[in-house]
Order: sequence, then C-alpha cells, then structure tokens
Amino acid sequence: MSINVLLVDDHVLMLMGLKEILEKEPDLHVVATLSDPSALENAIRLRNPDVIVLDVRMKTENGIELAKIVRKEFPALKIVILSGYNYDEYIDAAKQAGADAYVTKEKSNTELITAIRQACRGQRTFPYQHREQAGEALTAKEREILGQIAADKTNAEISEELSISKRTVEYHIASIMRKLDADSRVGAVVNGIKKGLLNV
Repeated sequence: MSINVLLVDDHVLMLMGLKEILEKEPDLHVVATLSDPSALENAIRLRNPDVIVLDVRMKTENGIELAKIVRKEFPALKIVILSGYNYDEYIDAAKQAGADAYVTKEKSNTELITAIRQACRGQRTFPYQHREQAGEALTAKEREILGQIAADKTNAEISEELSISKRTVEYHIASIMRKLDADSRVGAVVNGIKKGLLNV
C-alpha cells in the first residue's frame, strides 16, 4: 500500500531533505511539500494526502494550532508533528490537538518513517514523558505569574493583581527561575517561550 505524504515546513532545505529521505522508501510517496502553511487546507484538498508531517514551530504559524484545524476539517487525515523540542508541554499539546504522532528532529529518520506507517495503521506514537520529573514543571500559579512577568508587571503589580503578598510573589518567581534554569526575569520569559509555556 502506498502512503501519500504532505510535508509542511517553512524551511525549504528541511523540506527537500525530508522529501529525499521519505522518497527512498518504496511505500512512501511525497505528494507535495509546503513552505507556506497558510496554503495548507487547499493543498490537502488538492493533493489528498494520507498523512501530513507538520513542523511544530514556523515563522507565521504554530504546528499545534494547524493540527487542531486539520483535525476538525479533515478528521480521517493522519497528523505527524515534527519538533526540535522534547518538552512535555509540547507533547501534551500535540496529543490534545489530535495529532497521531510526535517525533523530535534529533531522532533518526527511521523513527519518523515508522511513526508515519504506524499512524496509517491507527497507532499513535509519542515520546516517553518523564512524569517523575513533574516537580520541575511549573504549577498553575507559577505559569500565571510567568505570564504577568512576560507582560512586564512589577512584583507589586503582580501582588495586587493576584491578591497575594509580595513575599509570596518573590517566592514564586524564585521557583520559576530555578525550574526554568534562568538567572533573571527576562531569562525566565525567554526559557518559558522555548518550552511553549507562553503564547507570544
């Protein structure tokens, strides 16, 4: 059985490399490569792929958000998310968006090919998540405060906004910085964005 694949990534070199890798497999056929994700729905209707491979982060689009749209519009289509990030937050978001697989770019080509085939067989493929390290995940309150920091709020403003003491705010910020391996408020925001904890 031939599996028709549509590749979506705003890096043309990445697209060409993926196409070359997949086309070496006798059962995989790349029906289109798309560097402009805004044309995705038209491309799906035109090319009728079995699977789409979506980069998780593109300049103009978010692969997770695109996956949600695709899942709603084309429920039978299989979705494989390709990402440079092996963060639990991203993996969870991909699952919730209805993706069938999540493959990190550091993995071998074989794992991507296997994920595509398994998706077509109705199997879902996601990385093992280190839930035992959940202590390093931000709490709901910490995520809320991180959002306030990103909005450039002072400790006093956060204290007033959330009706908690300034000492409690300072405690939470210290915890956030430790968990995000940051040595400043700006660093915490930057690392929070990298981990997909902030929508910017």
